[in-house]
Amino acid sequence: MNYNEMQKQLKCRLNNDHRYVHSLSVSNTAVKLAKRFHISEEKAKVAGLLHDCAREIPTGSLIDEARKHHIKIYTIDEYQPILLHAPLGAAIAHEKYGITDSEILSAIALHTIGKAEMTDLDKIIYLSDMVEPHRDYDGIDEFRSFMAVNDLNTIMITAFDKSISFIIAKKQMIHPQTILARNFLLEQQKKYGK
Repeated sequence: MNYNEMQKQLKCRLNNDHRYVHSLSVSNTAVKLAKRFHISEEKAKVAGLLHDCAREIPTGSLIDEARKHHIKIYTIDEYQPILLHAPLGAAIAHEKYGITDSEILSAIALHTIGKAEMTDLDKIIYLSDMVEPHRDYDGIDEFRSFMAVNDLNTIMITAFDKSISFIIAKKQMIHPQTILARNFLLEQQKKYGK
């Protein structure tokens, strides 16, 4: 299936025009970041487009769907099942859109919580979802400016900091994988000065 076919199918499957526009915007943002950080623009384009393809699944059904797809369910997922749309998105991208590239599937699966040892594509999709032009939250303009002048790992640490602060302010649980992802990057910076 080519990109245009994926686009048409996604538009039909998503039950919300806003989500479709968001998906296109994440795809476009991912291409720009991929170009800047010298990774595959085509992979970024596809991963960005399909990152929310599981948002068609009602939140109340996400845990059952995750079980059907043998996706690991953490305790936090029981309380915040919306987090499962990312790994489920990877499964759906494979099943319904024919994606077999493990890098694209990983980027889709990790776009909400991250993990230690993320690839550059994983990071770009995480960031693109966070800063695409339709996103509007306190501090986004400053974060976009910060992104323009820093390296990918420094940007990711700050992105995790922002995400964790937001979660704490909402008095929600922080996914353990997000903590591991942030700690891994901090450790890399201390070890290698990156």
